[in-house]
Amino acid sequence: MAPYPECLMEEEKSSILIVDDLQIHLELMEAIFEKEGCRVVTAHNADEALRLLEKSSSDMAILDVMMPGMNGYELCRRLKEKSGARFFPVILVTSLSELEDKIAGIEAGADDFITKPFKSIELTTKVRSLLKFKKLQEELDHSESIIITLAIALESKDPYTKGHSERVGNLSAEFASIIGFQEKEQNLIRKAGVLHDIGKIGVEDSILHKRNILTKEELHIVEQHTIIGEKICRPLHSLSVILPVIRHHHERWDGAGFPDGLKGEQIPVMARILSIVDTFDAMASERPYRRPISIEKALKKMEEEKNFGQWDPVLLERFVEMMMGKS
Repeated sequence: MAPYPECLMEEEKSSILIVDDLQIHLELMEAIFEKEGCRVVTAHNADEALRLLEKSSSDMAILDVMMPGMNGYELCRRLKEKSGARFFPVILVTSLSELEDKIAGIEAGADDFITKPFKSIELTTKVRSLLKFKKLQEELDHSESIIITLAIALESKDPYTKGHSERVGNLSAEFASIIGFQEKEQNLIRKAGVLHDIGKIGVEDSILHKRNILTKEELHIVEQHTIIGEKICRPLHSLSVILPVIRHHHERWDGAGFPDGLKGEQIPVMARILSIVDTFDAMASERPYRRPISIEKALKKMEEEKNFGQWDPVLLERFVEMMMGKS
């Protein structure tokens, strides 16, 4: 049997965008990285670089700081904005070595710096390290995406809970924004909302869909879903911040919740938010054991029960205000 062509046995080449207004510098770095087995795209200025990225993507960029027109700092900022949540490494190349210049680069979002004149091994080592980190980041994002997709798929099998976790995630993020959380925290609580019930994969359908009152043993089994959900998400470092939210979204302000009986401000604030939104959506949605109630009635009931110990009373008041303002 004939051997496979060598090119099919190679991993896909990394693509590096190099931007410098001096042709000799472009040719030098192009030679360095083509020798390393990378695909190189070059541009003489920021505008040309942005046009090239509209046609094809690159894995990272190496930018000269001192260029006519848009400088490397501003181009770095633009590239980071364009990449959004996706990790796009940028190295700034400069002949400047003052602390203020480094600070300006950090503020623009640069991931590393190299000062002229540099040794090729120094540059290739930095690039290799950032590309490896990018690959690991993409693998983590893919694994996280699989878990989130699984949570949504499992829930969609039940007509009574279909869409519940996505609604809880989106409404929790909206509420977090209203009370002053930053965008990063809003995204975290949205993920926590989508994943908060994933532990129910370990609970039998006959218990989850039971129309009658659960026995003490069955109730204990259902309560384990918070612990199971935490265990499912624990292997992913990218979800580590929201593990306490998944575990504690059924704790009560008065300490009578589960699984750990946390009380008051011992309960993570994101878990307190999720608890309110989760209850609200459950009340306003149809379940096998009862009909849904209107949004107005759900809010009124929650407000009446504000001081009964289930929720953070201050957060509940803010949530009711937000929802009443929408209606």
